[in-house]
Amino acid sequence: MSPWQVFCAGGPLMWPIFICSIMSLAIILERFFVLSHSKINAQSLLNKIIEYVKHNRIKEALEECEKKSSPVSRILKAGIIKYDRTKDQMKESIEDASLYEIPILEKRMTALATIAHISPLLGLLGTVTGMVGAFQAIHKVGISGPVSPADLAAGIWEALLTTVFGLMVAIPTYVFYNILVSKINSIVLDMERTATELVNFLSE
Repeated sequence: MSPWQVFCAGGPLMWPIFICSIMSLAIILERFFVLSHSKINAQSLLNKIIEYVKHNRIKEALEECEKKSSPVSRILKAGIIKYDRTKDQMKESIEDASLYEIPILEKRMTALATIAHISPLLGLLGTVTGMVGAFQAIHKVGISGPVSPADLAAGIWEALLTTVFGLMVAIPTYVFYNILVSKINSIVLDMERTATELVNFLSE
């Protein structure tokens, strides 16, 4: 059988699983692109900014942040803008910026997790409905004559195709979901660490 014939043999629920696979691939590629451009050498940037601030070159420090289009640089910029305010005001400015930056990093991750969870369930649903159809067909055959093992096997293997396909979508999706979560956590950790160091330096 060709791949198309195998796909069609799985029944109508193969289509929503296929749509899930396309959505999963699109989200994974988009997130990898965004996160790869969001990750920078946070410590190096912080060191440069501290040097600028030490010499009261606030404008250059802000420009250095603007050069790097990343959540870390934008968080640091929010703190530098309030460099002449109290420590609490600097923290508040940074927290406000993080409320905007973190959701951008986590965008579409809920959808990816949902796909990882529902794909095997759709596959199981397809198997159950396929088994029901298979036993209905066997029942009809049994009315007119004996049922052969081939009649039972043909219906079962077709029903199991949706579970196989659902797992083929869910397993890599879940793996990449965890990889992306790890990347997001790494960026958030850089944001928290550099922001804390900057605030401590500015409030000295």
